[in-house]
Amino acid sequence: MLIELGHYALIMAGVLAALQAGFGLFGAQRRDGFLMDFSGSAALAQTLGCLIAFGALMHAYVTSDFSVQNVWQNSHADKPLLYKITGVWGNHEGSMLLWITVMALFGAAVALAGGRMPATLRARVLGLQALISLGFYAFVLLTSNPFARLAEAPIEGRGLNPLLQDPGLAFHPPLLYLGYVGTSLTFSFALAALLERRVDPAWARWVRPWALASWIFLTLGIALGSWWAYYELGWGGWWFWDPVENASLMPWLAATALLHSAIVVEKRDSLKRWTVLLAIIAFAFSILGTFLVRSGVITSVHAFANDPTRGAFILALLAVIVGGALILYALRAGSLDGGGLFAPVSREGALILNNVLLAVALVTVFLGTLYPMFLEAMGLGTVTVGNPYYQATFIPLLIPLVLVMAAGPLIPWKRADVLSILMRLRVAAVLALAAAGVAYAWGEGGPILAPIGIFCGCWLIFGAATDLVDRLRGPNPWARWRGLPRSALGAVIAHAGLGISIIGMSGDLWQQDSIRALTPGQSMSIAGFELTLDKVEPVQGPNFIAERATVTIRSDGKIIATATPSRRKFNRPPMTTSETAIRTNGLRDLYLALGERDAQTGAYALRVYYNPLVPWIWGGAMVMSLGGAISLADRRLRFGVAQTRAARPRVGASA
Repeated sequence: MLIELGHYALIMAGVLAALQAGFGLFGAQRRDGFLMDFSGSAALAQTLGCLIAFGALMHAYVTSDFSVQNVWQNSHADKPLLYKITGVWGNHEGSMLLWITVMALFGAAVALAGGRMPATLRARVLGLQALISLGFYAFVLLTSNPFARLAEAPIEGRGLNPLLQDPGLAFHPPLLYLGYVGTSLTFSFALAALLERRVDPAWARWVRPWALASWIFLTLGIALGSWWAYYELGWGGWWFWDPVENASLMPWLAATALLHSAIVVEKRDSLKRWTVLLAIIAFAFSILGTFLVRSGVITSVHAFANDPTRGAFILALLAVIVGGALILYALRAGSLDGGGLFAPVSREGALILNNVLLAVALVTVFLGTLYPMFLEAMGLGTVTVGNPYYQATFIPLLIPLVLVMAAGPLIPWKRADVLSILMRLRVAAVLALAAAGVAYAWGEGGPILAPIGIFCGCWLIFGAATDLVDRLRGPNPWARWRGLPRSALGAVIAHAGLGISIIGMSGDLWQQDSIRALTPGQSMSIAGFELTLDKVEPVQGPNFIAERATVTIRSDGKIIATATPSRRKFNRPPMTTSETAIRTNGLRDLYLALGERDAQTGAYALRVYYNPLVPWIWGGAMVMSLGGAISLADRRLRFGVAQTRAARPRVGASA
């Protein structure tokens, strides 16, 4: 009965989305206060319907109701409770229900937090957000119904993919969806501005908190996904340039460019057309990522669906939403004024260069991701685009981008002097060069990209520190600190966080790995460490059996750690996974993966990686997200600009 209630609630939420779209857009056009207020109420009611539907599906998973097809296909009675809950979105149908629920929550957030927005802008944003949601409601209800019943309930379910039976599933997809759907809201703001023919600093300040929230969630989602793959898959790497990884990176690049472009609109009333276009592009790449994951065009642990009908539906949805937005942009962008003038060497110029480099990097990833698929679809053979392509095309774009990022906050608006900027950064340059020299000597040469990356990371960190010191310079630094805008402090921290991540990525270029077949009592060495395989013993898990090794790690003859890598064998569905053991001191990881046992010799394959500075990759991502959160806490960005009662348009009363 609860499943039918959830299905009904989802249908009613779709009906409410249609009402929200109609009343919001029509009410804004007529400037009818009652209709616009009803749009906000419909957004709240729609969210309630989605939450009821999502709760009903989760109840079916927790209680192992195998009469529901989705539960039968993706769960098992013996699964731990955590994986029953996370399994709700560990499949195609459930993840799309999560997508719709998150989209409804964002609409409700605008309805609740946008009370001080211009009434017509708020109504149009809500209407457009609901219009987008309608496409996804149709997709779920027509092609991916999570509430479909089986004629006869099986006794047991098929189980969840063992690779997804990990705590990472509890955090990675929801965070990534919050980021994806956040771009839908900036998309709605952009189209609402085109409908109103008004893009100004006030609009930019309304958009920035939502763009920033989306960027924070995308950063966390991508970082946690990378960390999850690092410790779960047993291959010793943290990024593979997999099409699904790229699918999340592309909207992140667009959202990063949008954040910086919106600053120019807010501060200088310039780059209006480009900012609106970036908002459209960011959401377009979010839908493109959905298409890649759910169309069956790629094979991946992320690819839940393998149904051409679903892929065609999403492709049509992408064409309608993005195509319609681009047509509206072509019709209305010409009415947006260009804004103030500025010299090439200025903060505006630096932000434009930042945007150009990010846009070219985005195109590079886009081509590398889709070009092989185009060739295969046209019957022209197959080609693999991997790390060499991105090292030759993507990384060279990052170097000038990082150089500009460190200098940008120190450059005045409108006009600047290159020599004075360089003089302010001379200490940062010397420290970064010294760090690169030390890294080069420590690595005994090695890959030249490693010391270059160390220089870039340190340049960003010391450049951010220079910006902070400049802001606090004066007779009373403590008073200046208390008056420092949180958005400025957050930007400093976020830039430094990116520098930390770049150092971690660069250090990984010195990775060492070794694989040996060992019997208990034998040892192997790597990077000055000695590892001894003490024993391998069977372990019974809640829904698996495992072989768990105990490895003693020594340095200079002293025991420094014990690691327990293992291999797990699942029955539902049948699969063997590698559970790695990672020992870290914050500066390096020792990464151990246990392989299969040789039937003749009784030896186990043990693969060990020595990964310098790798923990800094995810530490830097956390610092970046912290910087974004501090910026979001700035009172000027929490919910845009305040609006006096007198300035608020009077609508509805005359009607």
